[in-house]
Amino acid sequence: MIGKQSTAKTVFLLASMVGWLLVGAALMYLFPAIADGAVGSDLTHLWMTNLARSGYNPTLGWLGGGLTLALTLVGNWVWYQYAEGKR
Repeated sequence: MIGKQSTAKTVFLLASMVGWLLVGAALMYLFPAIADGAVGSDLTHLWMTNLARSGYNPTLGWLGGGLTLALTLVGNWVWYQYAEGKR
């Protein structure tokens, strides 16, 4: 049958997709902090000051995104080491 795959692989692909989406969201959340660190102009400093007044905290993005990235990478590694080769 064309396109047949196991339920385990479908669950893995969906979980992996959610992980990568969360990592991307963390990177979007961190963009102002990354831009301020990379460019460091008066405009980016003002941007960060205004964001900080409204509660922006890049630590949330670093910790949440980093943890999600680590879990996603470990999950992918485990899947491809132990489950992908077995049919």
